[in-house]
Amino acid sequence: MRFLLEADEGKMIRGWVVPDDPTAISRVYVTVEGRRVAEVSAIHKDPTFIEYGWHSTGQCHFEVREDHIPGLAKIERLEIYDVDTNVLIHRRLPKKGLAKPKAVLINAHIRPETVIQTALFPHFKQSYFGIGRFPEEILLAMFDTDILLSCFMAGSIILPRYEGHFVQGNALTMMLLHDPYVEMASRLAWLRERADIAIDPNQSWRLGHLAEAAAFTVDYDYTDVKSLKRLFRMLPEPAYHLLFNPYTRQLSTTQPDDRIIPANSIIAVEVLSRVGIVGHRDYFEAFMATVFDRLKIKAPVPLPLPIPNATLELAERLRGLRFLRDWVEFDMVLSDAVNASVSQNWRD
Repeated sequence: MRFLLEADEGKMIRGWVVPDDPTAISRVYVTVEGRRVAEVSAIHKDPTFIEYGWHSTGQCHFEVREDHIPGLAKIERLEIYDVDTNVLIHRRLPKKGLAKPKAVLINAHIRPETVIQTALFPHFKQSYFGIGRFPEEILLAMFDTDILLSCFMAGSIILPRYEGHFVQGNALTMMLLHDPYVEMASRLAWLRERADIAIDPNQSWRLGHLAEAAAFTVDYDYTDVKSLKRLFRMLPEPAYHLLFNPYTRQLSTTQPDDRIIPANSIIAVEVLSRVGIVGHRDYFEAFMATVFDRLKIKAPVPLPLPIPNATLELAERLRGLRFLRDWVEFDMVLSDAVNASVSQNWRD
């Protein structure tokens, strides 16, 4: 599904939704204070959607008007969702107290930073999570548009592909790094958790190119050093790309399977230096305090979710494997630099 809000003019809200079914006419529904009050079908056709191959008729543009919802212009709080997927298309809130800029949390961790997302969600008019799964055309439209103000986006994206669009859209970018060995352990745990899905022929498609990597972990014991050594010797290529210096890959390449060479480390440092707010998981509260300060949010600083003991133990096991130093060498440069900077400034 692809979508974009074009305008909220008070008496009318315009946008478009391209459904996954190219023959279907898109529909949205409107809720007010959590109550569903209207359902609206697309009425306008756009030949661009046909040219792109997204839709067979191009009938994807919708308008929510006062004849659908009497007194629309005076309603302070409402939300518009896609009927088929329940994806949030638009959220109208009173402007008072909202954070004004467009903010992008670039997830470096394998798991979504749910504490950060939960803390920031109430302070933005629009919020979109998991943006790394959005089609590129939609991402570029969201990054470039002047309409999406007070908009919070979060997800795992390859930064060099979009950095110029953040500058153009005056977006505040944010990134939180973890210890590279803890990150590697988290990624291995993430793969193991999805192994059952990966080996199920009816569900493996959900993991895309990582299905092979997740299924591969079934035969190895994370608590045994010898088993871990065998695992890394036999890793399939998608697992290698997921585990080898992932921060450097995210900050210095344009494709997820690009080769990493020493020059990428220099590029990654330069790109990271241009991120608006960079923090380290060891100083989570300092990161959140800085984010709240930049966004002028007055709220208690949240505490991070604890890292599972099994993940921390696996990280220490990995730290003891000398051959893995190359796997985290470039990421360690980034993590250590951020950790040192934050610890010094936070003490000061």
